[in-house]
Amino acid sequence: MSKYDYFDDSPPPQQKPPVRLDLWDMLSILVLLVTLCMGAYFAAVFASPEASYNFLNPARNAPPTPTITQIQPPATWTSTPPGPTETATLTLVPTFTLEPSPTLVSLITPSITPSPTATPKAPFSATVTYIDSTIIHPEASCNWQGIAGTILDANNADMLGIAVRVVGFYNNKTKNELTVSGIAPAYGKSGFEFFLSTVPISSDGLLTIQILDQAGLPLSGNIQINTYADCTKNLVLVKFKKNP
Repeated sequence: MSKYDYFDDSPPPQQKPPVRLDLWDMLSILVLLVTLCMGAYFAAVFASPEASYNFLNPARNAPPTPTITQIQPPATWTSTPPGPTETATLTLVPTFTLEPSPTLVSLITPSITPSPTATPKAPFSATVTYIDSTIIHPEASCNWQGIAGTILDANNADMLGIAVRVVGFYNNKTKNELTVSGIAPAYGKSGFEFFLSTVPISSDGLLTIQILDQAGLPLSGNIQINTYADCTKNLVLVKFKKNP
């Protein structure tokens, strides 16, 4: 072909076919858009969990709080007690007056006077004397004080083995001692003795002496004993004798 040939005999260029979206491409784009929207929604809910568009908000889904409303009675309501409204009327029953009973009056003064009840007498009685202790204890001089004596029956015979007890207070101390007759023969066959102190002191009725039987029952009353600081009275001599 001549170089001056202006006619181009080459085939025309081919055109590309237009781009077409098939069904799968559209579904992919839709899924992408839905994913982006859900991500934006969850981001907004995370930023503001109490927003109105949060369908999972606990405060939104919680049931309404019940409100207690106190029931008030009507303004004209008046409390009426149960039972009948009428007032019962009491009718008094007539009372009966008892007739006075006759009173017996005696014009005669009774002449019988009841005799007093006799007080039983103790089987033994006692006599108390105060002597010089040097009669029995000459070696102690005045440095001795005590209580001693004898027990005799109604025939003045000595009674041995009778319990003798002294109780009370002496020299600000409690005294409670027991002995038996016959252990101090210096006063007689039925003699007994209680040593009190080496220094005679005075006391007024703070000590008592009594004799007892083998069962512990009293054979005499409680005989009160005084003591003296006098050396001529520092031995209390008690003589018990059975009453006839």
